[in-house]
Amino acid sequence: MYFVSWPLPPDIEWPKFLRLLRNPAPPPGWLEAASELEDLQKRPVLLRWIAQHPKAPAHLRARLLPRLPWRVLAAVASDSSAHPQAQNFATERLQNLWPGLTLGERRALAPMAPKPLWRLIWKVPDARVLQAFLQNPRLHESGLLALFQAPLQAAQLEALEHSLWREQEAIALRILQLLDETLLMPESQIVLGHAAHWIKVLEPDARLLASTGLRNPALRRMARAHADTSIEEFGL
Repeated sequence: MYFVSWPLPPDIEWPKFLRLLRNPAPPPGWLEAASELEDLQKRPVLLRWIAQHPKAPAHLRARLLPRLPWRVLAAVASDSSAHPQAQNFATERLQNLWPGLTLGERRALAPMAPKPLWRLIWKVPDARVLQAFLQNPRLHESGLLALFQAPLQAAQLEALEHSLWREQEAIALRILQLLDETLLMPESQIVLGHAAHWIKVLEPDARLLASTGLRNPALRRMARAHADTSIEEFGL
């Protein structure tokens, strides 16, 4: 039994109740009482606001958070107003759930995923999942560059070529460097044609400079040829 100084449904209309759920200073016992409403038990989207509330008791968070589906957990993990313990739990739970998610679920989660999941997502060999991830509003250039490593995968290159990052010179230069490493690996599934777009992103002088650091002979010749062609076209 809780002492409740704020009303609860059905003694209050649902729109007002939803506003109260986000109030930063609920009276003692009100969140616990709200969590036991039968209608709320069936609505994990609403339970979220109790589970992540900064004033929710730890025992209440511990009871509610494991019941939330992955979509709601993703919202909690990304919400700066949520209690840090709720954010941490949601992030760890998502990491544990990731291996069992379908490709469709991974594609839906990718653009809202918190940073600790980024490396897991980047390893998925599916261009559609990666394209969705590259639209994550929290992803920035340095964060994306930190994910890159050899060997590059065809799905990663395909996703990048269809993303908003496709014209970024820093991205293009790093990809060329990693393509060079990847093409030297005997088990590589990457072909020389994957480099064409990224070479063209660079300015002619940058292409020429980049070619001097490439070890793969065919890639080096390709970068140099594009540089020479551009220099001739622009009379440089």
